[in-house]
Amino acid sequence: MSSNSPIDTNCMTLTRFVLAEQRRIPGASGDLSQLLNSLQSAIKAVSSAVRRAGIANLYGIAGQVNVQGEEVKKLDVLANELFINLLRSSFTTCLLVSEEDETVIEVETEKQGKYVVCFDPLDGSSNIDCLVSIGSIFSIFKKTSDGVPSIKDALQPGRNCVAAGYSLYGSATMMVLSTGNGVNGFLLDPAIGEFVLTDPNMQVKPRGKIYSINEGYTNNWDKAIQEYVASKKEGAKPYGARYVGSMVADVHRTLKYGGIFMYPATTDAPRGKLRLLYESIPMAFIMEQAGGTASTGTVPILDIQPEKIHERCPVILGSKEDVQDVLDIIKRHADLK
Repeated sequence: MSSNSPIDTNCMTLTRFVLAEQRRIPGASGDLSQLLNSLQSAIKAVSSAVRRAGIANLYGIAGQVNVQGEEVKKLDVLANELFINLLRSSFTTCLLVSEEDETVIEVETEKQGKYVVCFDPLDGSSNIDCLVSIGSIFSIFKKTSDGVPSIKDALQPGRNCVAAGYSLYGSATMMVLSTGNGVNGFLLDPAIGEFVLTDPNMQVKPRGKIYSINEGYTNNWDKAIQEYVASKKEGAKPYGARYVGSMVADVHRTLKYGGIFMYPATTDAPRGKLRLLYESIPMAFIMEQAGGTASTGTVPILDIQPEKIHERCPVILGSKEDVQDVLDIIKRHADLK
């Protein structure tokens, strides 16, 4: 090929990247690489379904209600089945935790491996019908007990996370991944059907210019959150407000541009809305690996010991200095009580 060729003949694909990372770890079995390859296959399949949803009549309600009490979209059902089937057949997992299933999913004994995967197969599904960006989120843990896997193997704090990531189905499909050694972003190239490294060593700015929160709940927030948001609208250089309502889209923008994303507790949801194992922990893991901070307002999200697979928690994450501003205000209000 000539040097002017539009095709990169030595591109760093996600598969190639994962194998290179595996080589850096002495004694690595390759199981995590195999698992990540199955995950990217699931994400490619979901991406394809999202792109042709209207043509394939995948919009609308599937006639079911998930464990969260939300109506299940047809794409939700498809994405969930794709994730479950591909992860089961990877021979690397023993337990699966999905947003769409009330209980843990135990992998057949003959297909069991050593990893537990927690995932939201289609985050932001309420935005499907209006074509707003949606995504998938996952976190991976290693089984800690001996013998038959149990729910305790899934209830691990985020500090035990082996890898985490998300995919974003927007103007293009991107997969953002961390195996505990920084954060890297990969764009799906439809010409070759592979994720290609486009955003190596992603880092969030120490401070941004954007705050992201659903201000429709202003009257239901704690006074500290109300004070912080009000402060962002004042001064010579007020922050811009951006809120998509799809966690993957909002967190990805925060990672790329800096700033802060918040889904705090409200009077109606005192424990927050976002789920710990497959939303809060993976996004907190990614943000900390990129040099940012992720907190509930009182403790780091990755330090929480989960008690239930669908447990919820408040989320404040993003640029270190921005998050610290919120934490300082929360502490000051707590000291006054």
